[in-house]
Amino acid sequence: SCKVFFAKDPLKIVRAQGQYMFDEKGEKYLDCINNVAHVGHSHPYVIKAATKQMELLNTNSRFLHDNLVQYAQRLTATLPEKLSVCYFVNSGSEANDLALRLARQYHGHQDVITLE
Repeated sequence: SCKVFFAKDPLKIVRAQGQYMFDEKGEKYLDCINNVAHVGHSHPYVIKAATKQMELLNTNSRFLHDNLVQYAQRLTATLPEKLSVCYFVNSGSEANDLALRLARQYHGHQDVITLE
């Protein structure tokens, strides 16, 4: 199933720290694809915040919760007035799908141009 990335010899990654991932043999790899550019793997602040949230509630954004509202308010306070609505989704795929549907609704066009 990992044929796209590893045609002959798939990696078995067992841990990660900062910007690096490590395989079962201890070999270090720079992680350029797993959305770690902002804080890296195993960041203590992120672990603490995630643990605190999971102790309270471990779910996705399909249910209402005060933290979602507070985050949306903090986020939109940093943006121009026209960008005052937040949509919370569970994945990049859902975000792309929503963005495409919103753009089609707004412009009334169905055409899409993508870059590979």
